[in-house]
Amino acid sequence: MLEWILGLYCLYLLIKLYAALMEIGFVEKAKRFEPIVLSAANYRKAAAYKIASQKLSLVTTLYDFMLFFVWITFGLRRLNEIVFFENTLLNSAVYVLVFIGVNYLLSLPFDLYQTFVLDKKFGFSTIAPRTFFLDQCKSVAMFIVFGGAFFVAMAYIIDTFKDWWMYGFAFSFAVVLFINMIYPVVIVPIFNKLTPLQDENLQSAIERLLDKAGLHSSGVFCLDASKRDNRLNAYFGGLGRSKRVVLFDTLIAKLTTSELLAVLGHELGHFAHKDILKNIAASALMLFIMFALFGNLPLGLFESLHVEPSAHVVIALFLLLSPVISFAMMPLFGLLSRYNEYRADAYGSECENQEALRAALIKLADENKSFPFAHPLTIALYFTHPPLTARLERLGMRFESSAKDACAH
Repeated sequence: MLEWILGLYCLYLLIKLYAALMEIGFVEKAKRFEPIVLSAANYRKAAAYKIASQKLSLVTTLYDFMLFFVWITFGLRRLNEIVFFENTLLNSAVYVLVFIGVNYLLSLPFDLYQTFVLDKKFGFSTIAPRTFFLDQCKSVAMFIVFGGAFFVAMAYIIDTFKDWWMYGFAFSFAVVLFINMIYPVVIVPIFNKLTPLQDENLQSAIERLLDKAGLHSSGVFCLDASKRDNRLNAYFGGLGRSKRVVLFDTLIAKLTTSELLAVLGHELGHFAHKDILKNIAASALMLFIMFALFGNLPLGLFESLHVEPSAHVVIALFLLLSPVISFAMMPLFGLLSRYNEYRADAYGSECENQEALRAALIKLADENKSFPFAHPLTIALYFTHPPLTARLERLGMRFESSAKDACAH
């Protein structure tokens, strides 16, 4: 049974490596075409960043495989021998937290490189080491407290119920919904400063847009994203009465009012088309499939790992193998998501006009240095949004044949 698990992970590894290599080769070729969408300097810079990111992805993918191999061959068994408490629930929580903590520490160098080397080099990261350290401390503290409580509850469900996976799914999904509900109100302020939007004209325009769409929010806020990153973004956060419109200060500084309203119009398109509910349903389906699989693991797997089918081992296996399962399901969910993005673009252009949304998308790509092309395999495997050139074409923009050739080949 262990051989099947390793074989499945190796297939997952090879697909990811192949996709990364194809993307590197694709961007290397596409960057030689006449720059489109982005400024010439940012076009080259976006290509260089994409290639560097993909090379880092190659390294981290191989590194993740080594960690997986260590855990699956002897790491889980060895950790089971080290962590032992008489109280089974406490034992499960500590085991899982130590398992996650080891993975976190071993992966931290890559996060540091991404933040302080790669993103600094390309002008994205503005975070100070002290802020990064404090963010990590806050995240770890919150995870120990709330993650520990979650794993105690999951261990209780696994140990108590015969068909535990159904109850585990219901509990986990309820936790996901709760986190989404409190995220903009409770979690975001722990890391960032949220202030009510000071531009009264812009706020009035946004509120008229919300009223037109029938969306009632708890306010429009500005987030001090610039102290960590220069990228532009905006989102609607929360569920129910906790819904908030959050604008990055970087976005407010770079976009005109018309462009900003077009971007928010796009987000409102998701609300109008009930995409948020569809995404929740899709997430529930994905989570349900995962729990159904891990709730019915054959005993032979645990025997091959030389461990008992205890709650904490089941949770650790869930965490180890869920990326493979979500990766397998991602192409379908990505396809549906890209379709929803096209419809949201159409709605956003109706809220303002096509020209405003086109200009906003181009500015977002230029400032975020998002390379406008991608290999078809990368799009199929990873993209939840259509490539920028495809979105702009849907909004009436036309490109020279050389640019189209870059996309097609």
